[in-house]
Amino acid sequence: MRTPVPLVPVIASFLPAQSAAAGAPLTGIAAWAVNVMESLGGLGAALLIALENLFPPLPSEVILPLAGFTASQGSLGLIEVIAWCTGGSVVGAWLLYGAGALLGRERTRAIMNWLPLIKIEDVDKTEAWFHKHGKGTVFLGRMIPIFRSLISIPAGITHMPFLLFTALTLAGSLVWNTVLIVAGYALGENWHIVENYVGVFSKIVIVAVILFLAWFVVTRVRAMRVEHRAGHGAEHGTGPADENDPA
Repeated sequence: MRTPVPLVPVIASFLPAQSAAAGAPLTGIAAWAVNVMESLGGLGAALLIALENLFPPLPSEVILPLAGFTASQGSLGLIEVIAWCTGGSVVGAWLLYGAGALLGRERTRAIMNWLPLIKIEDVDKTEAWFHKHGKGTVFLGRMIPIFRSLISIPAGITHMPFLLFTALTLAGSLVWNTVLIVAGYALGENWHIVENYVGVFSKIVIVAVILFLAWFVVTRVRAMRVEHRAGHGAEHGTGPADENDPA
């Protein structure tokens, strides 16, 4: 009978070799996160991930591999860390879902209508799109930096069924958390390699969002200028001449 191959060493074989930074003392957010997890155990890991949902600048690409690294030191079991972190993800998502539900559809529309360059038609289209694609968006959004936090708010605003939202959030968070935690567990003191790779992904997402916003602003400003000129011309009788008028 063949002896089963351990999962973590197999994963580690596909990851980059150890870097010179291995064994360097932790500082900043990393040191604080490890201290919280070592002091509070699994509850500390859950608390950190719940906070990461509420405050996106607190990066999951640092906390999750660190949680795996902490588990590799024997403080917590790997499955235990994954369970606690996924529970924290769901709790954080619940809080943002609740914020969206309290804000409500009408308040959201009023706020959006007040913002410059935003039209109610934009809100209607976004809402219709979310009603159509909301399930996949909530699930996949849990694996995309920035959106993994923000996606819970429109789910609450549109009153996505709470149990469905919870199931989709649980499934998406479980995938994302497991990948990063297991990678951190396999790399040990080289957990920061995961941060480097996921950090590149995060930067790509941020650049894509900035480019989209820039495109939206430019196209909307141009459209408003065209509408303004057309309205101004009609008001002063300088619009396009009637084709029946004499030349």
